[in-house]
Amino acid sequence: MPASGKAEIDPTGPRRLGVAVRGLFKAYGTVQAVSDVSFEIAPGEVFGLLGPNGAGKTTTVESLIGLIAADAGTIEICGLDAVRHPAAAKRQIGAALQTTGLQDGITPREAIAAFGALYGAAASALPLLEMFGLEGKADMRVGLLSGGQKQRLALALALVNDPRVVVLDEPTVGLDPKMRREFHDYIRAMRQDGRSILLTTHDMEEAASLCDRIAVIDGGRIIAQGPPSALIARSQEAVRVTLTANGAIDPAWLKACDDLIAAQCQGEQLTFTTTALLGALVQLTGALANRGVELLSLSAGKGTLEDAILRIVAGAER
Repeated sequence: MPASGKAEIDPTGPRRLGVAVRGLFKAYGTVQAVSDVSFEIAPGEVFGLLGPNGAGKTTTVESLIGLIAADAGTIEICGLDAVRHPAAAKRQIGAALQTTGLQDGITPREAIAAFGALYGAAASALPLLEMFGLEGKADMRVGLLSGGQKQRLALALALVNDPRVVVLDEPTVGLDPKMRREFHDYIRAMRQDGRSILLTTHDMEEAASLCDRIAVIDGGRIIAQGPPSALIARSQEAVRVTLTANGAIDPAWLKACDDLIAAQCQGEQLTFTTTALLGALVQLTGALANRGVELLSLSAGKGTLEDAILRIVAGAER
């Protein structure tokens, strides 16, 4: 350790994991928010943390970036123990959360300078602003930026300290398709730079496209983990069915339909997954016929990542 007392990373040393989380526990009173959560993220890897609302994603992310202290477990950032060397570990992390909390009156140039000062670095604003197409907005007030521009600024701020680990919490929420594709390119570029990226998202197509590996978390526990292709393979024997009826479908009618998985009703349309298509249709048509409702159209296809995760979560909750 140098005379300053700060832990440093030896660039000539062995290649370390970007993130190593082991046995993470965090409770709020009697509520266990995360329980025995463990995962790793290698350099140059995009790791997706997916799950329903309240599953434990936010607690995991906040523990990782040092916003809250875990009750038990270890977190290593680029080989640094985040408990023993919190300041040094945080210098290796950049985070773009759903809200940045910037004052409307500040400019992107000023925001980058302020964030740089927090890390003890004189960050040059222009290269970062150019990277995300914001050089023309350098001196515009943040309150006047569009939603997409604010998201790009959040990414620029996440890279102020040239971090080896980048945490992206729902980075494309509310963006139009064109801007979403641009963000995907930014994320791929960060992976190409060798950064370790943790991504949370509810967009399953986004996760399947960007993530090298995915962990599914529910009830504070990781219930499945692996490459998207491996998770999708678990649902390939399942079929996703979408049908339209001649009247609104009440979810309560489907309680006795045991072969329907993750059924979702929207007015006259019903979508569900099943591994027993014939049995599901027999149950469903019977339930609808009892209410005087008939099927008008039906389509079916192989399961997707979304189907796989819904099925994994449904199986864990039984």
